[in-house]
Amino acid sequence: MALALTARLTSPLNRPFSNGAARQPLCLKLGPLKLRDFLEIVGLSISVSLAATAVATAISLPIGTALAIFPFRGRRFVIVLINAFFGLPPVVVGLVLYLALSHSGPLGFLALLFTPTAMVVAQTILAIPIVTALVHRASERAWARYGDELTCDGATRLQAVPQILMVIRAELVTAILAGFGRTVSEVGAVILVGGNIRGLTRTMTTTIALQTSQGDLSLALALGAVLVGISISISASHKRQSCRRSIHRSGLDDFCRGIRTIGEHSSAVHS
Repeated sequence: MALALTARLTSPLNRPFSNGAARQPLCLKLGPLKLRDFLEIVGLSISVSLAATAVATAISLPIGTALAIFPFRGRRFVIVLINAFFGLPPVVVGLVLYLALSHSGPLGFLALLFTPTAMVVAQTILAIPIVTALVHRASERAWARYGDELTCDGATRLQAVPQILMVIRAELVTAILAGFGRTVSEVGAVILVGGNIRGLTRTMTTTIALQTSQGDLSLALALGAVLVGISISISASHKRQSCRRSIHRSGLDDFCRGIRTIGEHSSAVHS
């Protein structure tokens, strides 16, 4: 009982403040300075994530489609490797980039460490496997369903790529949204290569971790609300794209069946 009483008396929750002030309740209001920091952090986070998503999409679209349409030696291994990188640890990516971009590293002459560019590179590496895997799966299904019809019409595999991308355009939006969700929620790699420098490389996730450790929860909760709102928006957009995808597939299947029916009828008439 004596030990328990001593623990209660020495607990940080029961210690008075050094200035004698009473404990104040949590205040969630943002002052002018914090509001400016809030807007800068949100703007930097979204701009970096959008840039990384755009670069990852530009790289992943041709790779994912090529893996589904063009047969080549080692394709299975590449697919397995991309799926394995689907859960690539962000801290490992950040560590490798840190070593590569440091002054003693092979890319140190670029002077990109602790800059937004390094953050874009890290987020791009993390988003590429996700976008590529989703594009590959969608392209593979579309090629299995419509590939024979496209090749029978005289189109080469390369010429069929734009048609396949048009068929899976709803899935492409889903893949891009998934990539953006991966980049905007990243913290491990970003804090290693960005350094969490105020006014330069401080993002929403790194600020939440920093402010929470310092006990300043007003800015952390505000940024957390923004992240939750982005997550809900991505989920709602994904749901809407899924509905459009179902309608588009149904209409495209009906169109293909109509074309085949007309062809069979014409063949029967000529015979």
